[in-house]
Amino acid sequence: MTPKNLLTIHRKPRSLVTPGQCSGGRLRRILLVLGCFALCPLVQAVVPVPDGAYPGGNTAEGQDALLSLTSGTYNTAVGWFSLPSVTDGKFNTGIGAGTLVDNTADNNTATGAGALLNNTTGGSNTATGAFALFSNITGSANTATGDSALSSNTTGFRNTATGAAALFSNTTGPANTAIGFGALTNNTIGGTNTANGYQALSSNTTGIGNTAIGNGALDGNTTGDDNIALGVARGTFCGHG
Repeated sequence: MTPKNLLTIHRKPRSLVTPGQCSGGRLRRILLVLGCFALCPLVQAVVPVPDGAYPGGNTAEGQDALLSLTSGTYNTAVGWFSLPSVTDGKFNTGIGAGTLVDNTADNNTATGAGALLNNTTGGSNTATGAFALFSNITGSANTATGDSALSSNTTGFRNTATGAAALFSNTTGPANTAIGFGALTNNTIGGTNTANGYQALSSNTTGIGNTAIGNGALDGNTTGDDNIALGVARGTFCGHG
């Protein structure tokens, strides 16, 4: 059975933009939009173009930054006398005046004036804060965060100091962890100590294997080994010393 009164309408395809629509103001607007897209890269670019980029992925900005570099790669030095001694070292970052001044090693990061200033061959150190790891020479894998944290360290390795003056006096002691202002601040050659809290283990000098958690915990210990203190101001002792 054939349907009756079936109306079929055929429409001509309609172009998106007819010749009439491209005239006058509309055409000017289209050209303006196209012009904006063309100019976008220019608008987004930094003016003036950044300088300081050198071959091998190196970046240097500041007086004598990367002064001695020869074949080293991917180093970043920003600041007066930042990384001036490195020659073939790689993956070092020094940001701040006098950072990594004597460094010739790899994978060190120093942020803050004088951070890792004396480091020579110690590698994989991170110093964040003015004079953090200032005296380090050959110590490796140390992390110092805070003003003068691990400042006196020379050859100690695998130490972590978080807080101003944390592990400040440490020179050769290895594998210490100090968290808090002045934690383990007087430690010199003691190793494998853990101090968590304001001035925890602050008087320790050569003691080994101590754990102090709490403000002032084990603050009277100097040379004792293998003590544990939990709580404020010495707290509860376990072990010997």
